[in-house]
Amino acid sequence: TECILEPLSLPESPGGGAAVESSPYVPCIFCKECYLLAEQNQLLKHMIIEHKLVIADVKLVADFRRYILYWKKRFAEQPITDFCSVIRTNSEAPLEEQDNYFLLCDVLPEDRLLREQLQQKRLREILEQQQRERYDISFHSMCMFCDQEFTGNRSVLLNHMAREHAFNIGLPDNIVNCYEFLAVLQEKLDNLQCLYCEKVFRDKNTLKDHMRKKQHRRINAKNKEYDKFYIINYLEFGKSWEEVQSEDDRELLDNLEEDWSDWEEHPVRAVCLFCEQQADTTEKLYLHMQVRLVLNICSFITLELKSLNFYQQVKLVNFIRREIHHCRCYNCQEKFQSKGGLISHMEETEHITFLPARSTWDQPQYYFPTYENDTLLCTLSDSEDLITEDQSEDIPVVSEDISNLKALKQSSVLNQLL
Repeated sequence: TECILEPLSLPESPGGGAAVESSPYVPCIFCKECYLLAEQNQLLKHMIIEHKLVIADVKLVADFRRYILYWKKRFAEQPITDFCSVIRTNSEAPLEEQDNYFLLCDVLPEDRLLREQLQQKRLREILEQQQRERYDISFHSMCMFCDQEFTGNRSVLLNHMAREHAFNIGLPDNIVNCYEFLAVLQEKLDNLQCLYCEKVFRDKNTLKDHMRKKQHRRINAKNKEYDKFYIINYLEFGKSWEEVQSEDDRELLDNLEEDWSDWEEHPVRAVCLFCEQQADTTEKLYLHMQVRLVLNICSFITLELKSLNFYQQVKLVNFIRREIHHCRCYNCQEKFQSKGGLISHMEETEHITFLPARSTWDQPQYYFPTYENDTLLCTLSDSEDLITEDQSEDIPVVSEDISNLKALKQSSVLNQLL
């Protein structure tokens, strides 16, 4: 026999939540009046006039029907004043001419929690829908401009319209409910309405010429009808797409005077040219090399490194790194079994304080770092103002082929400018 290992769920009753969920009507919070969901503004107007109720920021409520049903139940349980702020109008007029309006907004913790829960639920549903559309290969639709048929993934059609017709409604991954979106746009074109300025024209050719000449092959970003087709409008609770889009710039302006004293920056760690010692400044590193390795700091570092331009310094550092890595003395080219043996040899022979001829290290191969994470290269300073004319690098110039000078002159682009 089969066993039931976990509790099952009973089916929804016909009069339960599922039936209410699928209903296209939204009831008034206080009375039996009902309005179509598409007539949301009519319901809001009714509740203001007849019941003195104002709902703040209603356009940011993720699921209007669920929101209304929730508060209809709560207002039946407790007085309205337990939830709403009271706004008295005509307060200086006689008592009989005064009115009390009730404001329902997310300042109330219960209302804010409800809005957040509705937002999260809708976001999950939208992301699931977008995921299905991203991987759907059964998409089938016609181009609105050339009537070419497209099947497969929606991105094929959207990329075609952007590339061939300069009509770009956004990246495919930013769009949700693509079929409905394209149907809305197609209906406007069928009604001879421009998608950008939304003017209506007398025939299709006039509309096409207008959209082409005025560069109106785009949608009107201010038309709220399109908001539900862009994933950005579902991402942050209580914010419109315009607020999300401009948020970063506002934060930068607001925080110009912000105290950054708590910023913890990781110090730069430069490694010695001859051992594993690290320091957080080049000055400390040079001092270490002078004391630890009896290095003539003046002749080697100051006069050599700091008298070179930036790129020559890079090549010199990479050259020394390469030779030390191979345990090879850069003066006499003798090789050793260990880095310790090499350094002892270079100190005893004083080879460490003398560089080989510039032609040995001043080569293009040393533009490339010996070590990928060599922080010392980032701390080098450019001293080009100290370079004399004789010290400057020759920059190679590759000339064009002038073996057939006559043909070159005839085909030169300069002829077109004369």
